[in-house]
Amino acid sequence: MASTTSNLIEVRDLRQTFSGQEILRGVTLDIARGGTLVLLGQSGGGKSVFLRHLIGLLRPLSGSIKIEGEEIAGMDERELEPVRRKIGMLFQDGALFDSMTVSENVAFPLVERGERNEKTIREKVAHALELVSLQGQEKKMPVNLSGGMRKRAALARAIISEPSCILYDEPTAGLDPIVSDTINRLIRRLQSQLHVTSIVVTHDMISTNHIADRVALLREGRIHFNGSLSDLHRSQDPVIRDFIEGRSHEID
Repeated sequence: MASTTSNLIEVRDLRQTFSGQEILRGVTLDIARGGTLVLLGQSGGGKSVFLRHLIGLLRPLSGSIKIEGEEIAGMDERELEPVRRKIGMLFQDGALFDSMTVSENVAFPLVERGERNEKTIREKVAHALELVSLQGQEKKMPVNLSGGMRKRAALARAIISEPSCILYDEPTAGLDPIVSDTINRLIRRLQSQLHVTSIVVTHDMISTNHIADRVALLREGRIHFNGSLSDLHRSQDPVIRDFIEGRSHEID
């Protein structure tokens, strides 16, 4: 049953532990439909772990995750399938299959879900590649793509099933500033063209300032801040100021 609220995703008291270490310590966060939420936090602070819970790649130790009002925390793989069709994900390393061409990589979700009409597949692949400005690259192998092109090909694969939500895990990691700017502009363009909800995990303030409508800051396994981009920059919280300004207190 679809949610009657404006929230696409509602997370309550989400907890996760790996090897006895608490990673998520009761994360509670509402993610509204439409717009772009940026989830900030230090490297290794649990941002990517949180993201993987939203698509069912990790199961919580405890807590609730509702997508469009439907609880997914206890779902098995079969039950998760229709939920995953609503969500596209861009993994940090792109996660392209090295043995497949760009076209085959992008088409993979369609083929996995039973699409056999080759004309339909070609048309959808062409449209997805056009959206990420990779026309004419269909026959290339991933090894022959630059880092930015690999990210864009992976993004084309994420959007080919026309999701209502796109998850981005460190989309500019390992990219130079110019290529990073290309990816940031692409995130905003897809947001406008596809009217999706975007959730972007990053620790990059340049990207945050470019793409965010709302910002949440994950610290010590909990949401430390949740508000608009302007609220973030107005905050005098020393934790937030240190993060924005890149200040460390570990070495004096």
